[in-house]
Formats: sequence, structure tokens, C-alpha cells
Amino acid sequence: MDHGVKILSDIPSHTACTKVPSRIDTWVFDLDNTLYPATSDLWPKIDQRITLYLGAIYGLDGMSSRALQKYYYERYGTTLRGLMEELGIGAQEYLEFTHDIDRSSLLPDPLLAGAIGALPGRKLILTNGSREHALLTAGALGLESHFDAIFDIADADFIPKPAPATYARFFGRHEIDPLRAVIFDDLARNLIIPHESGMTTVLVAPAQSQAVHREAFETDQVAAAPYIDFVTSDLAVFLNGLAGLDIVSGNT
Repeated sequence: MDHGVKILSDIPSHTACTKVPSRIDTWVFDLDNTLYPATSDLWPKIDQRITLYLGAIYGLDGMSSRALQKYYYERYGTTLRGLMEELGIGAQEYLEFTHDIDRSSLLPDPLLAGAIGALPGRKLILTNGSREHALLTAGALGLESHFDAIFDIADADFIPKPAPATYARFFGRHEIDPLRAVIFDDLARNLIIPHESGMTTVLVAPAQSQAVHREAFETDQVAAAPYIDFVTSDLAVFLNGLAGLDIVSGNT
């Protein structure tokens, strides 16, 4: 496999894409900031709900609550994991509160729906969020009928990506052969273990000109990282560009 990065704009021809493995039968998608653009207001809404939750639990003002939230997130991978480790809280109330948001800003995406629907094989969502959040969000985008299964944070025993144990559990649950699978994620660190396992990896990154809701440590995404096979700022365009190419041909 060629692990050099391919920027979408640098793939001018059919031939350039044939270096991607052609035996793909499983397509794995992250949810937040991947199936919808990172410029969306959806993640900031969730982020604000997390801050409110921490403020209520600890009796903190907004600034202190947000600082604690980011500490948990960076140390544990999710704020929820930090709360479970340090306070022993249950997950259900937290997930229900933080994902109780207005999704009306998300509009159906027919181009993306058509592209995902046309992919051969299974389509799965792998998310650090809840199943209910994934269902509601995919529904708002008009994508709910195109996915065969959702593997959420509860399925991962509340151990978030990029923990190796989470990918191992995911592969086992859905009988995935990593050599026959592609994964799409907006965070480069979430592609390291999949790459090491043999998956083809696609980083869904916003264009440099786009302002997005990100922490500093999340944006250290080196384009030349050896664990990133492809980079795109437009998932629908990228997937539609695969139509008829060797990546979806089933040829060996």
C-alpha cells in the first residue's frame, strides 16, 4: 500500500486512485465533524452543553468549568471518561444532557447520501458519541437508511477512540478485516491504530481558509503523516469521485 498522502485536489485522474486497495467491503465513518462539515454549529452546541454539565456537577463558573472540561478531554479522550474515572458518574444522564441539542441547522445532504448509498459493501458509523445522537444526526442529514450499524461509546465500554482496545472491540463485534476496510475521521490521531491494523485511512479536514471549532492539540494534523492515505475537505465530492474507480471495483 502506498501510504503517501493524497490531497483531493492532487488526484487528477482515474489512475491516481488505483493505489488504494481494491478489495474494500467495509466503509467506516466517524460522525461528528466528518459526516457533517466541521464548520457546522452542531459540535459547538454539544461543547457548550458539556460545559454546562460540568458547571452543574462541580458548582463552577463558566470559565472554570470549561477549563476542567478541556483538561478531561485532553487527558482521557472524552470529558465523559474523565468524569467516570474521577467521579464514578453514570454515562446515561451525561449523554442525554450533552446531546440534547437543536439539529435544525443540519440539512439533508442528497449528494453525500447518494455517494454513501452507492458504495459497495457495509457502511458503519464509529463514534465516541451516543447511539441516539448518531441516529438523530444521521437522520437530519438524510443518511439514516444508508448505514448497516452504529458502534457508539457504550459499545466501546466508554473507552474512546483512539484507544487500541476500542478498535479491537469494533473489529471483533462487526467481523471486520482491516485490510478490506476504509475509515474516515476528522482527527488524525484516530487514524493511527486503523492504519497500523491495515485499514485505508482518509482524513476529513476543513480547508485552510475555514474557521472551525477545534482545540489546539487537535489541529496538529501533519499532512505528510504516514498513517494518512488520503485527505479531503469535502467528503461527498471525495466519495463521488470514487465511482467507477478501482477502490470500489472489487478487483483483486
